[in-house]
Amino acid sequence: MTDDERPDEQSGEDEAAPEEAVPTPEEPQAEAPPGEDQPAPEGDEPPAAEEPPAAEEPPPAEEPPPAEEPTPAEEPPAAEEPPAAEETPAAQQPPAPDAPRVKPEIPGADLEVDIVPEGYDPLAQAQAQAAAAELEEGAEAPADAEAGDEAEPQEAAPDARPQAAIDLAADARYTATGKRKTAIARVILKPGSGAYAVNDHTLEEYFPRTTAQRNIREPLETVGYEARMDVVASLQGGGVSAQAGALRHGIARALLEADPNLRGELKRRGFLTRDARVKERRKAGLKKARKRPQFSKR
Repeated sequence: MTDDERPDEQSGEDEAAPEEAVPTPEEPQAEAPPGEDQPAPEGDEPPAAEEPPAAEEPPPAEEPPPAEEPTPAEEPPAAEEPPAAEETPAAQQPPAPDAPRVKPEIPGADLEVDIVPEGYDPLAQAQAQAAAAELEEGAEAPADAEAGDEAEPQEAAPDARPQAAIDLAADARYTATGKRKTAIARVILKPGSGAYAVNDHTLEEYFPRTTAQRNIREPLETVGYEARMDVVASLQGGGVSAQAGALRHGIARALLEADPNLRGELKRRGFLTRDARVKERRKAGLKKARKRPQFSKR
């Protein structure tokens, strides 16, 4: 073979090479999708275009298995039907429009009405009848009853004055001393008309306060001798209130000297008790008995 022929062979090889070329792995030949037309071979008629396959229908959803029918033993109890409305009794049913209206029976309608008129006291009437019966029985008693029979003692009323037995002779004098705070009262009781002489003054002049006058008169009013005895008093020390309390204390003690039996009544009313209340003394470092000076921090 000459050198002129070699190029032809090489050229022939080169021409045949593209026909038999195999795709490299780097560039793989793209496969045509099944639906696209492929190139028909030479000399043959192109086949008719294939219809695309119908879209696959999704499989039907699985139907749930039918629920098992409960056996007669397992059947749930049938719902109880609501009871029919109870028929209202004839008494509660509304009366017919033409029928007369019947009033319901009222409890206690058969009882008699017991009305007590105003001012009528059945207990007082019964007591009056009993008293009349006793009088009739007493009238039937013999009139020649013993005159020496003593009547039963009656209980004294709570507000009754005590029975005092005081000697009211012309020369009778009863003296005593009363105290209150720092006041001292020297008292003399004597028969009279109920006049008061306090340091040579009348009671109204020396004690203008009505409260003080009422407190001083209480002991004699209690025993019922406010208009049968005179009071002569000498007062020293204290103030108006203290002297009034001392005078009342002195009069009560003088009455006790006149009749010792009056102790219970006078003590029950508090006339014989010495009032020990006095002003509390001032303390060192304080302004008064308990008042302290104002605190100052600085």
